[in-house]
Amino acid sequence: MFVGRVVGELWATRKSRDLEGRRLLVIDPLDDPGGRAADMVRPVVAVDPLGADLGERVIVAFGKAARVATGGDGDIALEAAVVGIVDDLEVPGAPGSWGADPGEQR
Repeated sequence: MFVGRVVGELWATRKSRDLEGRRLLVIDPLDDPGGRAADMVRPVVAVDPLGADLGERVIVAFGKAARVATGGDGDIALEAAVVGIVDDLEVPGAPGSWGADPGEQR
């Protein structure tokens, strides 16, 4: 899992049947640009069963955890899902961009 910020929404006319009727969000992981997570593929497209808004911080799960969280049995065509909307977080020394508001600085 990782914490990220919703930076957009994605629509696809042609997609796998497993994704029909599912909301797709574009999530930018919150990490230190110089840290080890900086090499991960970004942004991430995730199914959103919770209704997160643009700019909100979210918890994203991968793999079977994501598939089960979206109501599947673990055997559907998706890899990432929003499993939580972050109210607040406290990480000493975190970059200012991790704040609640995209423009908020610590």
